[in-house]
Amino acid sequence: MSLLSAEVAHWAERSVLCWLASVDTAGQPNVSPKEIYVVFDETHIVIANIASPRSVTNIARSPKVCVSFIDIFTQKGLKVFGTAQNVEKEDAGFDRWVTPLREKAGPRFPIHSVIVVTATAVVQIVAPSYRLFPEQVTEQGMADDARRIYGVAG
Repeated sequence: MSLLSAEVAHWAERSVLCWLASVDTAGQPNVSPKEIYVVFDETHIVIANIASPRSVTNIARSPKVCVSFIDIFTQKGLKVFGTAQNVEKEDAGFDRWVTPLREKAGPRFPIHSVIVVTATAVVQIVAPSYRLFPEQVTEQGMADDARRIYGVAG
């Protein structure tokens, strides 16, 4: 089944960071920004473990995760639910998973391992304004407001 469509890849590319949510043994959620990630194929997202010891530890104990991609200007995006595994450098398949991450990271970031997320569901994220004021709110209007708030020239 193809959960990670071209639309998911589009949102991933529009996002500066993705956010990886995992859970520790006490049930405490941990949300961590990830800078180097790729929609690998129709089922997998790969995320570089650059500085993610807590995420890696949590995944080893409980593989259920959520990866979010948000366009901060339009305030829309997607959540990808799934299961994750941490693939170490010495593990079979590491080179396959890490190749697109190395292409994106270049020599700047050390990739200690690869977090491979197998998608099980995809859900849209939208700011409440889109639902509360559907006749008045547009992506362009939301983007203009966000640029003004963040002080970004448009």
